[in-house]
Amino acid sequence: MLVAAAVCPCPPLLVPEVAAGAAAELDAARAACADAVAVLAAARPNLLIAVGPADEEARGRYHAGATGSFREFGVDLEARLGDGPEQDRPLPASLTVAAWLLDRNRWGAAPVEALGVGMSLGVDQCAEAGRDLAGRAERVALLVMGDGTACRTLKAPGYLDERAAAYDREVARALGAADVEALMSLDESLAHELQAAGRAPWQVLAGAAEGASLEGRLLHEDAPYGVGYFVAAWS
Repeated sequence: MLVAAAVCPCPPLLVPEVAAGAAAELDAARAACADAVAVLAAARPNLLIAVGPADEEARGRYHAGATGSFREFGVDLEARLGDGPEQDRPLPASLTVAAWLLDRNRWGAAPVEALGVGMSLGVDQCAEAGRDLAGRAERVALLVMGDGTACRTLKAPGYLDERAAAYDREVARALGAADVEALMSLDESLAHELQAAGRAPWQVLAGAAEGASLEGRLLHEDAPYGVGYFVAAWS
């Protein structure tokens, strides 16, 4: 059963060593992420599962001990997912950021594993995956990684799209209210057009939260690089 969830953005720039001189620009987001992870620990879960977007090759489950690297971003730094034997399959970028967040905040409250979610996964498949995760232990917590639209400004990765701000406002509202139905209603095609990488992980969260009656809080919202970043806690 899902007892808590934290929603965090997953840009590698969240890691100060990657952001370098621009690290201070995401200080507020990092602090909010720390608060969200603290909510997970306070829920005393039996199992923590990190969920994040992944390309088709990186989809699927990852066990404790899996590692990811930030070398492709110019930094000789690795992040390890909990305690476990070393594994050959590397974590995708979103779950590498999740592992970094957990390590930075000294996670030790429960065993950890992860799920890479294909960004093309339909809403029904996402919801079913969420239900499966919620049934994995008596008390399950989720760390859900994902960014909003990448089309908020002219300099954004996806350029400016006038629909992006409204999309992100609805996502922020739904995450802050733990509105499962609203997250389930996010349009897959529109999310693809607006490059909202968090759509599938948020819908996995919605599936996991069905019937859990959790309350949500929006801890942070911003779009410093033309990309929507949200931090929320459900408990």
